[in-house]
Amino acid sequence: MHPRDVLLGAQAGAVTLPVCDHYSGVEARMRKSLALQAEFIDRCGACVFDVTLDCEDGAPVGGEAEHAALVAELLLGVRANGVVLQRVGVRVHPVGHPAFEADVATVVGQAGGRLAYLMVPKVESLEDVERAVMAVDAAGASQLPVHVLIESPLAVHRAFDIAAHPRVQSMSFGLMDFVSAHAGAIPSHGMGMAGQFSHPLVLRAKMEVASACHAYGKVPSHCVVTEFKDAQALRRAATRASGELGYTRMWSIHPDQIVPILEAFAPAQDEVERAAEIVLAAHAADWAPISHQGYLHDRASYRYFWQLLERAHRTGVHVPSDVRVFLTPGDAQRS
Repeated sequence: MHPRDVLLGAQAGAVTLPVCDHYSGVEARMRKSLALQAEFIDRCGACVFDVTLDCEDGAPVGGEAEHAALVAELLLGVRANGVVLQRVGVRVHPVGHPAFEADVATVVGQAGGRLAYLMVPKVESLEDVERAVMAVDAAGASQLPVHVLIESPLAVHRAFDIAAHPRVQSMSFGLMDFVSAHAGAIPSHGMGMAGQFSHPLVLRAKMEVASACHAYGKVPSHCVVTEFKDAQALRRAATRASGELGYTRMWSIHPDQIVPILEAFAPAQDEVERAAEIVLAAHAADWAPISHQGYLHDRASYRYFWQLLERAHRTGVHVPSDVRVFLTPGDAQRS
C-alpha cells in the first residue's frame, strides 16, 4: 500500500498544495509569472509555487470585463512541463461586487479546464461561499476547488464554518483589509512586518484561520509581507508563519519573494535524509514499530516523517531516490 494511505488513514484526503502562492495582475507581470513557473518546474521536477492571476486588484475600474478576458486567454496558454502541470488560479471580485458573476462566467466558462482553483476575496460567511460555488457550478466547473480570503473580524469569527465547506480547499488571511476593518483600533504598524507578528488581535486572527484549516484538512495560507524589497524581513515572516503559527502556504507579491518562501517552508536536508531512512525502514517492517538510532518509532512518528517528505518534494528539496518513487507529481499535490 502507498505510505500516504497507510499512515494518514482518514487524513489521506487532506489537501496538500505548493507552499508559495504568487500573485500578479498586470499583463506583463502575469506573463512573466507564468514563464517563471514553467522555469521552476523544469528545474525542480515539481510545481513548487502556484500562480494566481488577479482580476480584483489587477483590473482597472471600468475595465473589468476586458481584464477577465485577458486572464482567460492567458489560462488557455497554460501547459504541462513534462508530466508536471502548471498550477494557475484566478482571484475574482468579491461575491457582492457587480463584476463577480461576469468574472466567473468569463474565466471559468472559457478556461475552467485550465484552472487549479478560484480565489474568492472578502468572504464573510458560509452563504458567500455557497454563492461563489453556485456561480462556479453554473459556469460548468462543478469540481473546481475554491480558495477564500478571510479579511474581517466577522469572517475570522466564522472561520471554522467556512473551512468546513467541502469545496473550500484553502483559506488565506488578508492582513491589510483585516487591519483597516478595525477603523483605526489597530494602528497602522499592524500592517507591517513587526506589527503583524506582535499585535494581539492580528495574531489571534492568524491563529484562528490556521486552526480552522487544520480542523478540516484545508490549507492555511499566510498573508503578504509588503516590505517586498526587504529579503530578510520576508524570510523572518515566512519562518515564523510556518514554524510558529501553523501555516503551510504563503503569498508572494514579487518574484524576489518566491525563493525565500520556498526556503523558509522547506525542511532541512538532514531532516529529509533522516525521514527517508525511517520511512523506508518502516516500509520494510510493514509499518510495525522500529528502532532508529536509539529511538523507537511507530505509525505516529511515521506519519510526521512522511508528511515532511511530501513537504520537501513540494519545496524542491532533494529527496533520496529510494523514497522518491512514492512522490509522483500527482501524489505530492493531490487532495
